[in-house]
Amino acid sequence: MTINLRQYQIEVIDELRAAVANGSKRTLLVAPTGAGKTVIASAIIAGAVAKGKRVLMVAHRRELIDQACRKLDDAGIKSGTILAGDFRRDDDAPVQVGSIQTIHARAIRGERMILPRADLLIVDEAHRVRTSLYQQLLDAYPHAKVVGLTATPCRSDGRGLGNVFNEMVQCPSVQELIDLGHLVKTIVYAPETPDLKGVKIKRGDYAEDQLAERMDKPKLVGDIVSHWHRLAAGRKTVVFATSIAHSKHIADEFNRAGVAAAHIDGATPNAERSEILAQLSSGQLKVVSNCAVLIEGWDQPHVSCCVLARPTKHMGTYRQMVGRVLRPVPGKDHALVLDHAGNTFEHGRVEDRVEWTLDADQRAENSAHRSRRQEGSRSRLVSCQKCSAVRVAGEPCPQCGWLPKRRGEAVDVEDGELARVDKKGKVHPRDWSAFEKDRFLAELIWLANEHGYNPIWPRCQFKNRIGHWPNNNPMPVEPRAETRAWIRSRIIAWAKSKGRAA
Repeated sequence: MTINLRQYQIEVIDELRAAVANGSKRTLLVAPTGAGKTVIASAIIAGAVAKGKRVLMVAHRRELIDQACRKLDDAGIKSGTILAGDFRRDDDAPVQVGSIQTIHARAIRGERMILPRADLLIVDEAHRVRTSLYQQLLDAYPHAKVVGLTATPCRSDGRGLGNVFNEMVQCPSVQELIDLGHLVKTIVYAPETPDLKGVKIKRGDYAEDQLAERMDKPKLVGDIVSHWHRLAAGRKTVVFATSIAHSKHIADEFNRAGVAAAHIDGATPNAERSEILAQLSSGQLKVVSNCAVLIEGWDQPHVSCCVLARPTKHMGTYRQMVGRVLRPVPGKDHALVLDHAGNTFEHGRVEDRVEWTLDADQRAENSAHRSRRQEGSRSRLVSCQKCSAVRVAGEPCPQCGWLPKRRGEAVDVEDGELARVDKKGKVHPRDWSAFEKDRFLAELIWLANEHGYNPIWPRCQFKNRIGHWPNNNPMPVEPRAETRAWIRSRIIAWAKSKGRAA
């Protein structure tokens, strides 16, 4: 069966073959998430098999192995599988698709099997190739041509993989694939940025135990659900959490709010994990929260919302997480990213071009974001004060159109409320968004419950500040300091008025 390739896939395969013909023994192929690297790999394998070559493809996850086997089956290429507990073993097949862990345990660390003969060794998710398991495998195939596949060709510290690979070929960038219609753009909201001061850095990323302790707070988990209701209600959603407990708490909070959700992690049995993901695909579940298992090798295009509840210093991890929701389907023209982790401000937009490098002494760089982050830069990324969408400083919000205060305008106070006063002295009262109103009322209800006030009290305070009666009844939310301060100011004003009346 013929493998249908896009034009850029044909071109990158030609470029890879040219590199090999020119003497490259280990070539790294970079394909953004959604670019079709498994299809590209299938075409490379088909070409090798047609020449009588034998191929070994390795990956670290069952999902990646299953995905590769399906693509090979679709292309009519016979393959065997090397995977613990798997029934598809066929030692005579010209292509073997195996788990790096199983191969290492059986043939490198142990003697339960002989390494399959291979003229071509393909390593999926090749950014992992620096680990000892992969290094020992590469050492076992000194004469094989090696092709690495990855969306993020760097180590965890951002440095290049030139001490393993000697040539790199690249597919079009994320933005170019969006322009071609093969990926969708992102709309990013950053409702809050966590305070990570004091969280230690280990091996280039936040220490997991300290990070989980900082992020797994009832208020932060509750905010994830409330913002999802405001911005993404009804969307199939994947959540990336900092720990297993954090992920479970997020799923529980969604379920308490009436949203069908489930949690998976590395210890979730394969059958249960498959069932949960199938329920997400069918719509039986709206949200799947996970800890570190869906970052790579997971493909479900109908999922259109990504919740980032896991801060990371690794640009590659960030781009892999967001990449899960970029694949297009009919009716999906964008992906929604709810960034509760500050990753967008740390690493830039996923559409930004990254200058990848093989140089092990250099780090991959998002130069556009670096320029934006320079101190005093007017083009830095900020969160819209009105709707929380990520926007460029000094420019209108792309989602709600909010314009930042212009230079020369002052801020004045009128009846306890901040109001903008323009150069002509005209007062512009605060323009409350629907979300801000809901949040304020929810905080008032919390305060009423806290102090045992009459149930009508929150609604009266809402009308006093907003100017009209509320038309809903949200769940209570713990008040922010500014809301408590406003209530105190009203109590003080009331006490003063009573004193004057006396």
